[in-house]
Amino acid sequence: MGKYQLDNKGKAAVTKYHEKNKPAQFDKKQHLEKLRTEYLKKKQKQTDK
Repeated sequence: MGKYQLDNKGKAAVTKYHEKNKPAQFDKKQHLEKLRTEYLKKKQKQTDK
């Protein structure tokens, strides 16, 4: 067992803290769309030259 033991109230507080501070859910579709638009812009600039 660990040195510090949490009671139920402490465990609830830790859970609440971690839920509030966890990063946003990673959205694969949105990420791919962003990469695609960046690629198309870059490609467009190259063809304009």
